[in-house]
Amino acid sequence: MKLNRYILLPCLLAILGIGINWSCSTSNANSIPDVVDYNFHIRPILSDRCFKCHGPDANTREADLRLDTAEGAYAALKEQPNAHAIVAGNPQLSEVYQRIITSDSTLRMPPPESNLDLTEHEIHLIKKWIEQGAEYKPHWSFIKPEKPELPQADKDWVNNEIDYFTYAKMKENGLSPNEEATKEALLKRVYLDIIGLPPTLEAQEVFLKDESKDAYEKVVDELLANKHYGERMALPWLDVARYADSHGYQDDGLRTMWPWRDWTIHAFNSNYSYDKFLTWQLAGDLIDKPTKESKLATGFNRNHKITQEGGVIDEEYRIEYVTDRVNTFGKSFLALTFECAHCHDHKYDPISQKEYYSSFAFFNQVPEKGLVGDISLASLADPPKMEISNEDVASIFNFINKKDTTKLEVMVMKDSANWIRPTYLLERGNYDAHGEEVPFGLPKSILEYDTSKYAKNRLGLAQWLIDEENPLTSRVFVNRIWEQIFGTGIVKSTGDFGMQGDLPSHPELLDWLAVDFRENGWDIKRLVKQLVMSSTYRQSSVIEKKHLQKDPQNVFLARSKRERVAAEFVKDIVLSSSGLLNPEIGGPSVKTYQPDGIWEGATSGRGVLAKYVQDHGEDLYRRGMYVFIKRTVPPPSMLIFDASNRDQCEVQRSTTNTPLQALAMLNDPTVLEASRVMAEQYVDKKKKNKLENAFRSIICRKPSTKELDLLEGYYEEELAFFEKNPTKAQSLLNVGEYKKNIEVNTAEKAALMHCIQLIYNMEEAITKV
Repeated sequence: MKLNRYILLPCLLAILGIGINWSCSTSNANSIPDVVDYNFHIRPILSDRCFKCHGPDANTREADLRLDTAEGAYAALKEQPNAHAIVAGNPQLSEVYQRIITSDSTLRMPPPESNLDLTEHEIHLIKKWIEQGAEYKPHWSFIKPEKPELPQADKDWVNNEIDYFTYAKMKENGLSPNEEATKEALLKRVYLDIIGLPPTLEAQEVFLKDESKDAYEKVVDELLANKHYGERMALPWLDVARYADSHGYQDDGLRTMWPWRDWTIHAFNSNYSYDKFLTWQLAGDLIDKPTKESKLATGFNRNHKITQEGGVIDEEYRIEYVTDRVNTFGKSFLALTFECAHCHDHKYDPISQKEYYSSFAFFNQVPEKGLVGDISLASLADPPKMEISNEDVASIFNFINKKDTTKLEVMVMKDSANWIRPTYLLERGNYDAHGEEVPFGLPKSILEYDTSKYAKNRLGLAQWLIDEENPLTSRVFVNRIWEQIFGTGIVKSTGDFGMQGDLPSHPELLDWLAVDFRENGWDIKRLVKQLVMSSTYRQSSVIEKKHLQKDPQNVFLARSKRERVAAEFVKDIVLSSSGLLNPEIGGPSVKTYQPDGIWEGATSGRGVLAKYVQDHGEDLYRRGMYVFIKRTVPPPSMLIFDASNRDQCEVQRSTTNTPLQALAMLNDPTVLEASRVMAEQYVDKKKKNKLENAFRSIICRKPSTKELDLLEGYYEEELAFFEKNPTKAQSLLNVGEYKKNIEVNTAEKAALMHCIQLIYNMEEAITKV
């Protein structure tokens, strides 16, 4: 009997649903197109195999040959004046083509020892491209987006403009749209995507009974107006902004940046336009008539790590802080790897080291020190900073959840008055190796920084970003929101729109959305509604044989995508479905259940964060985004589910499937406590009703007859066991701090708790279907 009980749970989980991780690739990748395009066919090959030695970086360029520009590729070779790397229209006279097909290993390119050999398909592409004229183009993401005409599509299927593009791509690849998802699946999906919480039983019943044509749209509008929308939208931005509750580095002392997090939630709930959202965070202190709110927004650029270790070199760490801001700026707003030009010219993208430090100049004007004081002084907010008083909270900051009368200070941005700090190119990136002085500027390959049009400060930088000629800003943000909703960006490499990044799967759609977003006032809620109202979004995630054969990765969007929710939402689903969730918005971070000794085992022993002191009461049941993040020891339950450690800007989390995740769902105190609390709520109901209600609360659909039979059988077995072992039932029910209902039959409650724990451990419980 004992052996069977331990075997039964994983066996039932297998029966009730396990996700499938398909890792095949598309099958039509080797066909040679009629017209070979530089951006979509040739540039990826050259970037991967050639640019390291023949690209933008002059320091590593060999034979003085550039293949990343037409001028360099067409020019006479330095050592062979009568020869040219590429002769448009003639592969036989093109040294590049001759070198890649030669059998002489001493002449072959790329060199055999590089292990970068080209495939036959790639060689044929290059040959045909040269035959067709070897036309170079600017990198696709550096070309200003234009709004294309809508392609042909089935008018009976499309719901908005998005569907025209996806339908055309499906047909081009021999696919057809999936049928629409069931109402239950669609409701769960849109709830998780817009507010990050599952629908309640009541919400499920209302939607299932609503037969009106606009039933779904009514739900979407209600969710966009829900106060939890701002929390769901803010969470990915906290990764981008590297928000944490400690300073980082060895001592990793406490900081108070949570009011900036409250502002971020408020900004999304208030539907601040993206141009305002961007401008205030970059330069809220420099706008015309700045307010305390706009200055608070600039905390975005003070979320980086700060040292409190005595003995460090002040200027070295000040440079580290500015470097972090530059790298974050490049990745968050432009999706470019600026950091690769910190020590030398970028090896793949047209970003020179000089341009990197010209960008550096914008963030180099803050009157700050690398070390304000060591951990013994316990600075919660290094200058420049602002104080938020109780009077401020009662008036302009009514969205800040300040819970006491203690002094509250937050780090913000502020430039030096009446003085511009000179900025130098730092040789090899060393803080004290000053090279030439550089002006304010940005990479010319993106958009010229015209100082007669833009000011030489962070406000000018923000204006440059939102200029309609800037090819990246709207594309990058639209792609990021697309990834949040659909699981994968139109450009899969969300943080890299450069040469080494992925090509867009639907380039015309990306451009249409980018231009439409800008033309309609950078309206974020409108964009989210566009995406979730599309027929593309509303498709079933059921995988059929045709999908596996033609598009296993769902690049062409002929179905929806099953994916596990973010780490913080795993906790939110558990708390919300059980009724434990504290719906409070904002405020200081909380310290919830955590294994003993984790902080103590990785601390310098100094500062208030040397020991972990758990919170109690309602704070234990706050949403996952409010869990305290200590940079050197992030919350283990979050890391297990791939949460960011917030060490630096992160625009795209990894997704893993590991045994630790299953063990966490089986043993995490929050899951066990939620199972107990839900069991207490339902234990007095009829067996079938309580199991069905628990299933629907967690999985958000009605169980099948087979599933219900399995649960009923498991319940009966557990009930019999706990009736014979009342002490084990009592021990099981002692989990968690939430008040216990001692009047309830212990054996029945323990049996039901195990059934609910089983449901929580179904793959579908924490998966968007």
